[in-house]
Amino acid sequence: MSVIVGGAALLSRSPMSHGNINNELANGGDHKTAVPWPNEREAVMISADEALKRLREGNRRFVSGVRSDDTRPSPARRSELVAGQEPFAIVLGCSDSRVPVELIFDQGLGDIFTIRVAGNIVAPSQLGSIEFAADELGAPLVVVLGHSKCGAVSATVEEMMRPTGQGSPSLRSLLDRIRPSVESLLTPALRGDKESLIREAVRENVRISVNRLREESEILAELIKKGELLVVGAEYALETGIVEFFYGMPAAG
Repeated sequence: MSVIVGGAALLSRSPMSHGNINNELANGGDHKTAVPWPNEREAVMISADEALKRLREGNRRFVSGVRSDDTRPSPARRSELVAGQEPFAIVLGCSDSRVPVELIFDQGLGDIFTIRVAGNIVAPSQLGSIEFAADELGAPLVVVLGHSKCGAVSATVEEMMRPTGQGSPSLRSLLDRIRPSVESLLTPALRGDKESLIREAVRENVRISVNRLREESEILAELIKKGELLVVGAEYALETGIVEFFYGMPAAG
C-alpha cells in the first residue's frame, strides 16, 4: 500500500528499516519474514518537505556525534538495494574531502543521490545526472551544497584579483563557471576584505547553481512546475558541522 504525504513522489522506508531487519535476523527470525524493501514491504510516498526534514535531522545527529542505527551500512541493506535505488534526495556538493555528503547528513546506503564536483558547479554532466535522479528515480529534492573555505571559490577569487593565466584548460574551465559569483561581488569594500569576499562568493555560487538548475533544464523546470521537485541551496560550515539551508526554501506554514 502507498500513501501520498505531499507534493513529491518517492518511496520511503517502511517502519521495518534495514536496521530492524538486522535485529530480526540477529534474534533468530526467519529471513523470509524480513522482507526487503521496496518489493514486498509497505512503502510510503514522501514530499520534498519531508526529505528536507530528514536531512536536517540527520545533520543535527552528525553535529551531536550521534549516528542513527538505521543509517549504518549492513549486509541486509546492501542486499535490498541490488534490485534498484530510490533515493529521497539529490545533493550536488563539492568534491572537498572534508564534506562527505552521506556522513554530514547521517544517511545510509541508497538514501542520497550524490554528485560531487569542485565548487559544486553546474555543467552538462552534473545537470544530466540530476535530471536522471529527479525524473527517473523520483527524488523530490535537490540540494546544492556549498561549504565554508571552499578551495575552488578561493582559487577563483585569487585568479580574478591577481591574474596569472596559469593552470590547465580544464581547471580554467572550472574556475570560469565560478567566476560570475565573484564578479557580482567585486565592490570596493569587498575587494579590500578577501576573507569576506570568499565567504559571500561561496553563497552566491550556490545561488547561481540553484538558478541554473531551475532555468537550464526543461525536465527539472517541468517537475518544479508540477510541484514534484524542490531545488534549494545550503552551506556546510567546516568549523561547526552545521548545514544551513538558506536559498529557495518553501514558505513556512
